[in-house]
Amino acid sequence: MENNRFSRTEMLLGSEAMRRLGSATVMIIGLGAVGGYVLEALSRAGVGHFVLVDFDAIAPSNVNRQILAVTSTFGQKKTEAARNRVLEINPAAIVEIIDCFVNVENIPSLLSCRPDMVIDAIDALNPKCDLIQALWQRQIPFISSMGAALKTDVSKIKFGALSNSKNCALAKFVRKRLRKRGVDISQINCVWSDEQVNLPSGALALPEDAPSAGRVRHTLGSLPTITAIFGLTIANQVILRLAGCKK
Repeated sequence: MENNRFSRTEMLLGSEAMRRLGSATVMIIGLGAVGGYVLEALSRAGVGHFVLVDFDAIAPSNVNRQILAVTSTFGQKKTEAARNRVLEINPAAIVEIIDCFVNVENIPSLLSCRPDMVIDAIDALNPKCDLIQALWQRQIPFISSMGAALKTDVSKIKFGALSNSKNCALAKFVRKRLRKRGVDISQINCVWSDEQVNLPSGALALPEDAPSAGRVRHTLGSLPTITAIFGLTIANQVILRLAGCKK
């Protein structure tokens, strides 16, 4: 065991837990600031099969918070960089990549493989709500990330039911929409921060390529520490659940 890449984890959780992790399939949707750290931890825990979903490419502006973003990966698809990262950590892993923007039309196809766990690390409201609703209806285990941007206090990061979340603008909109759709938000596990934001000047900005008409998504200031803790908190829950250490 001492020569095993995952021996320290096996020492703590046991050989049966490692077998469970190695045979598990985890789908991560969104490979940015939060999803990248989820992937990093699950890869190092010995999860054996990943399905990775994203549509974006890595840009220099990602460096401050995304673990996949380094000079050598600029311009790469996030899915490709993620697959390479996993295989550097665990060459025996199976990594499937899907380059797409998640929407209500392609969600049924994405979830048809029925993974053991899905991580929702999407930051766009409509796709996020569509995905959560589909997962809840299909009774596929999942954990969702709420908004990590504009937060600075690590002590305010929480894990629990979406119904208990507060002081998070994204969670507020998600709760409202899901209630209207009949989703029981007390059954939705998520990570959020209940820190009340005191917005500094310059924390919000319009992107340089903002359209002249239609909905514009602001660029939000963020810290690498907060987004990483969001991702690692999710990963810790996933590891313990897949290993059979908690329900």
